[in-house]
Amino acid sequence: MLNGITIIDFTNYLPGPFATLRLAEFGASVIKVEAPEGDPARSMAIKQKGEGIVFTANNREKRSIVLNLKEQDGREAALKLISQADAIIESFRPGVMQKLGMDYESVRDLNPAIVYCSLTGYGDRSSMSRLGSHDLNYMALSGALSQLKDSGHGRPVHPTITFADYLGGMAASERILAALLLKERTGKGSYHCISIAETMTSIMGVHMLAEKETGYGQGLTELNGDFISYAIYETQDGRYVSLAALEPKFWENFCVALQKPDWLDAHFSKTHHLNPVYEEMKSEFCSRTLNEWTKFSLAIDCCLTPVLEVGELKNFPLFQGSILDSQVRMHPDLAVNLGERSPLKGEHTDEILCELKTSEKMN
Repeated sequence: MLNGITIIDFTNYLPGPFATLRLAEFGASVIKVEAPEGDPARSMAIKQKGEGIVFTANNREKRSIVLNLKEQDGREAALKLISQADAIIESFRPGVMQKLGMDYESVRDLNPAIVYCSLTGYGDRSSMSRLGSHDLNYMALSGALSQLKDSGHGRPVHPTITFADYLGGMAASERILAALLLKERTGKGSYHCISIAETMTSIMGVHMLAEKETGYGQGLTELNGDFISYAIYETQDGRYVSLAALEPKFWENFCVALQKPDWLDAHFSKTHHLNPVYEEMKSEFCSRTLNEWTKFSLAIDCCLTPVLEVGELKNFPLFQGSILDSQVRMHPDLAVNLGERSPLKGEHTDEILCELKTSEKMN
């Protein structure tokens, strides 16, 4: 869908590369601009074949060019790329691109139709805009982290996945797509600044209204584990399943399949030890293994699913077409080249510079 669209990617680590990966899956040509030392994600944490897995997971289907933006030649090459591009995304702190002469105001004169996206932690105008930040900070500020508490002391549980980084990347790709549509209709470029903290906070609307009306800050009781029909249960082998039978038809299917008609009227009763149906349900779930409940969930339409571990995802029937060799597609229905590796640092530098020279001669 984005064939013919060229995006220059000046981002590092996770949110920006995740955003451009989404666009690459839609067919955009993404040119990743790296400093001589490369994207820091190449060398961080766990490595696969010498490459950091954070980089590997988020940079396939892109080309890499190494440019030293601190030097005149590097900046000139970058500006030539920008002059022929449809969109730019960058994730430096506010002010850095301006110092390099590649902020929106500077490049707009070079390419009036450019779509320019800055992906930031706290925006470019707030009192916090120049502060360093990471996913855990955005989770904490947004109120989302306060929703993940242990049952004993109410202590926030440290997430093992960077929700805000991914959501921020999706917001950036969404904004770029909308801006490209505007460009298609009007021929005009535009500037966009994404605040990951504010993006994360945008999912808290229901919680904020619930707190305003009731004083309760943990969202909807129907969805937070208070009711037996929407809760997590342990299985015989110490694994877990999620039951989300909110609608009467799903709850009825569940009860009938287990031959428990006396449970029907307890649909929205509490997950409390004084609730006899809840105690019976816990015993029922503990009477079968995760594998047995998984087979049950695929046969009975009752909104029951196993809580899968990461290593089990690739073998689950739903994901047979979307996961290959630990690469995960968001849009498995699109014909993209799943299995393509991430680029080596600067792998396409000569190729891209040659294309620029050829283009200049033609113009």
